Amino acid sequence: MAFDVDGARRVVGRILDDKLEVWRDSAGRMDDVLDEESGRLVPPRPDEVLVWDGLGAVIPLGRPALTQPLGAALTLETPTTDYQAVLPVDASELRADDVVRIAGSVRPGGPRDPQIVGRRFRVSDEVVGTYTVVRIVRVQVIG
Repeated sequence: MAFDVDGARRVVGRILDDKLEVWRDSAGRMDDVLDEESGRLVPPRPDEVLVWDGLGAVIPLGRPALTQPLGAALTLETPTTDYQAVLPVDASELRADDVVRIAGSVRPGGPRDPQIVGRRFRVSDEVVGTYTVVRIVRVQVIG
């Protein structure tokens, strides 16, 4: 028996209003070059490839809240990052250290947070949860 998830897609589609790009450095540090003056590994340019682009959302952990928290509710695992990326379930699989860039917003009236456009986030946990219509990953601000 197949479930009709069109209603859920429409509801979730309302929060997927950020234009996201996912970039991957497929060679990692293997192709980086030693800068002898600074002693640091420097990535060659261009070093990343575009893996996926489409509509999603990068939101602080704990949002969107569908119900009010219970007064005595406890968290078993403290979050390690401040944000989570919500992507459609058919988006490409992400890997740790992939970079999610917010390229813009299609939200009427502008983005939820105008300062977040152009920011980059590193994927720190590839799968927080996969649901019928969305996939959630933890991300950390990198720039």
